[in-house]
Amino acid sequence: MMFLDDLSTKEFEREIDDNTVVILPIGVIEEHGSHLPLSTDSLQGEYVAEEVARRTGALIAPPIRYGVCNTTRNFSGTVSIRFETLRSLVLDVLSEFGRNGIKNVVVLSGHAGSTHLAALRLAAKDVVDKNDMKILVLSDYEIIYEKGFVGPEDGHSGSVETSRVMAIRPDLIKGKGKKGVNRIPKYMVLRHPEKYWKGVTGDPAKATKKKGEELNELIIQEMVKMINDMRKMEV
Repeated sequence: MMFLDDLSTKEFEREIDDNTVVILPIGVIEEHGSHLPLSTDSLQGEYVAEEVARRTGALIAPPIRYGVCNTTRNFSGTVSIRFETLRSLVLDVLSEFGRNGIKNVVVLSGHAGSTHLAALRLAAKDVVDKNDMKILVLSDYEIIYEKGFVGPEDGHSGSVETSRVMAIRPDLIKGKGKKGVNRIPKYMVLRHPEKYWKGVTGDPAKATKKKGEELNELIIQEMVKMINDMRKMEV
């Protein structure tokens, strides 16, 4: 496993070819209940990126730990940036990858907010329209959702997310956390969503390290397949 910014200029020149894959982890600094760290989404995405890199030979770019947080913005500790700021930053980074001869990029977000992901995908679309590149954009949670491992009763800071952090950084978990329900009215755009939701969806007490390990491994295996397929694809 290699980190992109650990390479010297000459090492970079030797390492980069048409099959090189660079993983760009994207996280956020965001409230995750009373029991999980603000870095929860960043930790999950970066852990997956490192494990995938070990198995595929991909390079890991320095992570971006700021993103768009809508429903959690008013909670203490959340640091949210504007949609356009995130889109512009990721667009510039991806464009520079292309200028340096990198053909394959995986933008991996540990945060699954729809507005946040839209900014990443718009940035990638602008770049591939002007460069000979292949770019994957996804959240690791999209894989879990597609596989049906997260029901409507579980979500942000719930048993699934707590389980994954247990398997990655158990030292950062503070207690069991309080059970919560998301009562934000459907389709409503609110100034104060925290009036209807206390920052936890589900029951963190149901989390287990074993469940977290299994979910992390599922995500890693799926991403390894994606990267192997990506290398075979034509632009």
